[in-house]
Amino acid sequence: MNKWLRKSLVILFSIATFGLVTPPASLAAVQEKPTEDTVSNSTVSREETEQAAQSNINIEEGKTLSNEEVLSNILLEAEQKSFVKFGDKIGHVIEDEFKQVIFPKMEEVITYYLNVEDDELFQHIEISKPSGGTGEKIFHIYHSQTGEDLLRFHVRRENRPLEGYWFNFHYHTYHDSFQSHKDLGSIYWNKNTPPNWMSFH
Repeated sequence: MNKWLRKSLVILFSIATFGLVTPPASLAAVQEKPTEDTVSNSTVSREETEQAAQSNINIEEGKTLSNEEVLSNILLEAEQKSFVKFGDKIGHVIEDEFKQVIFPKMEEVITYYLNVEDDELFQHIEISKPSGGTGEKIFHIYHSQTGEDLLRFHVRRENRPLEGYWFNFHYHTYHDSFQSHKDLGSIYWNKNTPPNWMSFH
């Protein structure tokens, strides 16, 4: 029952009985409701809580990632960019073999350069987008401040006589100005010409 209605009934009851009978306890009892102070306090608390949560998020976003976190993010992005490169038409066919044979070697190379080599160049890195069509680039790992490539991961189409088409995966490093091909392995396609990279159904 509303507070004003309860008060009105108490007053009417008193007038009707000339004040000789006290109003029933059910009318006299006023349920405790939050006062303005309580409401404003709870609002402040909620606002403070939201601000604190937001500042925690900001601290989380602004914090320096550990080597393990950087590596984990880079490896995840490397796998995602690889499948963007393949597109659906090629990706569905070579997915299992790529994950079992090729990508573990990619992980090994990236992990080596990020951790073992301990080069300052690898403290600020990003991954580029893949190329479509018949281009070889899967992704390049580059220095985000200078824009210079550090590692280049490529896949080349090879039409081997009497065998058909293969995808040869390899990488290049900045150490020799990306001249030598470092092999990661090959995956067989078939005797038909493969679709373009980044082709989707």
